[in-house]
Amino acid sequence: MVLAADCLVTAGLFHTVKMDIGEQIIELESDLREIKCVIEKCERKRVRDVLAQEQKKIREEIAGKRQEAEKRAATPAAGMSGASNKAYTVKINNYGWDQSDNFVKIYITLKGVHKLAPENVETSFTERSFVLLVKDLDGKNHQMTINNLLCPINVTESCRKIKTDMVLVMCKKKTQKRWECLTQVEKQTKDKEKPSYDENADPGEGLMNMLKKIYSEGDDEMKRTISKAWTESQEKKLKGEVMDF
Repeated sequence: MVLAADCLVTAGLFHTVKMDIGEQIIELESDLREIKCVIEKCERKRVRDVLAQEQKKIREEIAGKRQEAEKRAATPAAGMSGASNKAYTVKINNYGWDQSDNFVKIYITLKGVHKLAPENVETSFTERSFVLLVKDLDGKNHQMTINNLLCPINVTESCRKIKTDMVLVMCKKKTQKRWECLTQVEKQTKDKEKPSYDENADPGEGLMNMLKKIYSEGDDEMKRTISKAWTESQEKKLKGEVMDF
């Protein structure tokens, strides 16, 4: 049992070497839960004591990693100052995103990124933003900055994962609320595009406002069509006929 526990903890140390700090915290927390389960099933006091010592060490390591993550988040520029001076930096604009109950996931496709050393793929998080910097990929640095995230995120539990030809940025939600958009700016734009509705407004006035909007934004053909319809409706109105669009 002691050997098994030692293997478990040792394996945890090895698989955190090439991960960023957010992933390390997640893995250590998984190790902690597993050790807790083993302790609960353990009958020998000596074995329980050994596992309890390891449990304490992992808790201390998690606390240290969280402090380190908070320091990095406070000074993101310093953490990313090692970008190659020889390579120029290009901005990453294309990405996709989705979400689960706990994470907002941003997918960035970069051919060959999985071949880089893990330390060449850096992320820095704050409550409302993150920066991804991929260094020396095909002679260029690739940087993505997302500010004004829609909702606050948990900095210490956010991380990045490197997949084949892809980087996955995982922003840990502070609450299990579903995000309508990725950023506050996107939501403001979306809200502006929603048609306003007033229950007390005159339906005819609403129709006229809508036609005016279509006319002002339409091409020449659309404007001719609306002008013709308006002229015909006015002629019918003068003749006492019902206006009908």
